[in-house]
Amino acid sequence: MTNTEIRPVRPQPARIRKTRKASESMATTARTRGARLLALLFLAPTVVGIVVFTVVPIVGSVVLSFFQWDVIGDPQWAGVANYREILTDSTVLVSFRNTLVFMVLAVALQLLIALVLAITVNGRMPKWLRSVFRSAFFFPLVLSAASISVVMKYLFNQDFGPVNWLLGTVGIPSVPWLTSEKGAMAAVVLAYVWQQFGFSFLLFVGGLNNIPKEVHEAASLDGASGLRKHLAITLPLLSPTLLVASVVGIINALQVFEQPYVFTAGGPGDSTRTVVMVIYETAFEQLRFGEASAVGVLLFALIMAVTALQFRLSRRYVHYQ
Repeated sequence: MTNTEIRPVRPQPARIRKTRKASESMATTARTRGARLLALLFLAPTVVGIVVFTVVPIVGSVVLSFFQWDVIGDPQWAGVANYREILTDSTVLVSFRNTLVFMVLAVALQLLIALVLAITVNGRMPKWLRSVFRSAFFFPLVLSAASISVVMKYLFNQDFGPVNWLLGTVGIPSVPWLTSEKGAMAAVVLAYVWQQFGFSFLLFVGGLNNIPKEVHEAASLDGASGLRKHLAITLPLLSPTLLVASVVGIINALQVFEQPYVFTAGGPGDSTRTVVMVIYETAFEQLRFGEASAVGVLLFALIMAVTALQFRLSRRYVHYQ
């Protein structure tokens, strides 16, 4: 047998240990800086786009709202005169009222239809049929709002429109959809909801798929009916999705433009004239960009206020799993 000589390991000098730790720290710092630089490079296009196309126009609109400018001459300082003028303009006030009425009707109908269809499609049916319904309900959202409005204008025509023809087959007299105030608002709301409910539908389908099936099975064993299960289980568990759908729906509805502009051009009278239509007409038809910017600032403030109120109220009715 050979004796193996065991030599004790000599401890490294403190200077060598410090040098090694310093080099490891420098390498870690370099990797961290490289990762941060790479993240900034990926984020730069998005940040630049947001600043150029969102932040700058918002700031520019706020500044321009205190000037009178017709594009031809130089901007003239007006102070709060633009705001005083639009707040006393009956057309502007009516447009805000119409927009709020449209928002309530359109968002309520959109969420109701989307929720009912999502629950129905999410029920017992073949997967291929479920995919067909999902694609069909989402398809209107990818179409142009202007083209849809042109087609809908023909469908709701009082004299030869298919809608009134179908109503006549069941004994309902012809409805003046586009020539009466209530009929025009109803037609615009229906056209808007038909195109927009697909987005809320997909949100609800995704939210329903995240609800555990065991919860519904336990409720069924306890004797709960279908309607009872949806009211006591589905809606509370779907409340975060409802919040997202309502926030997005209200923001979009407050900015509605294409449907009333193509459908009725704001008529009859001013019954379907919306805030965005007033902004367009004031700026590009009357060349009063200062007043148009002031209306836009008020609309922006309204959207922010309504959104903040929604999130404030969500603390009571939104339940997270």
